[in-house]
Amino acid sequence: MNKITQGVIAGLVFGVLDVLIMVPLPLPNKAQAMVASFINRFTIGFLISVSDIPVPGWMKGLIIGLLLSLPDAIISKAYAPVLGIGVFGGVIIGLLVGRG
Repeated sequence: MNKITQGVIAGLVFGVLDVLIMVPLPLPNKAQAMVASFINRFTIGFLISVSDIPVPGWMKGLIIGLLLSLPDAIISKAYAPVLGIGVFGGVIIGLLVGRG
């Protein structure tokens, strides 16, 4: 499977899982929050798969997951869940992709 296809699949899976986590939460502007979260998580999965950072896959996932989740965590002031899911998902995708 090529990097782009792998990235699209990883991004879709991570984005959908994150949106499903948000379904039961009472949020203002819930639809906007879910779309923004999906786009962020899709981007994390996609970039981990297509980027060639010369570090182990898990570290690439950690770096990309952290950097892309940080703005959303600052805006929402929900640091632990936003950063936690972004980093955890990034590391898992990085391990699955396995390129360094």
